[in-house]
Amino acid sequence: MVLAPERRAALIAWARRTSAVVVEDDYDAEFRYDREPVGCLQGLAPDLVVHLGSLSKSLAPGLRLGWAVLPEPMVDEFRTDKQYTDLGCSALDQLAFARLLADGGHDRHLRAVRARYRARRDALAEALARHLPDAAVRGVSAGLHLYLDLPPGCAEGPVVEAAAARGVRVEPVAPTRLTAPGPPALVLGHAALPERGLALAAQLLAGAVTETRR
Repeated sequence: MVLAPERRAALIAWARRTSAVVVEDDYDAEFRYDREPVGCLQGLAPDLVVHLGSLSKSLAPGLRLGWAVLPEPMVDEFRTDKQYTDLGCSALDQLAFARLLADGGHDRHLRAVRARYRARRDALAEALARHLPDAAVRGVSAGLHLYLDLPPGCAEGPVVEAAAARGVRVEPVAPTRLTAPGPPALVLGHAALPERGLALAAQLLAGAVTETRR
């Protein structure tokens, strides 16, 4: 999760005090819609933070490319380990992406898809508010998914099955929980469909909720 400024400072202080290394996964950093991106932790303490990222959502998952920004003392060992344990990255793909970064093409691509995904997020959130007014939508500020708290009387499994029968795939939250069970909820992706398709999906999902609600 994105840490508040005071928690970021406390984490850096702890890492410095204990000689720890912080691994930072810059998840969804490219897709923040309603405010400026949050600065990475690595920029505050480059000697303590390993900053990780990938192209799986921002460009293409099939490229299988990611990156690690490392503290300087770790670079040589990391490079050697990667050389002998990972022979799967295409040199041509890496060089092409390096060129895309250098000439600004990646930044232009991100600006274009960010606007597209924001429009799709807005369409899905508005349709959910219209068709499922008693279900709370969260997680709208970033990313390619919304988190939907189901209304009272609903269970995840039956809703997922009823939605699938209508041609709408949604994911239950329960299998991803690490602690005790919580309120029923769904994860809804919005990147792959145009706005009209997302509005229809929300309407079909509302029908699935109505059908299974006790």
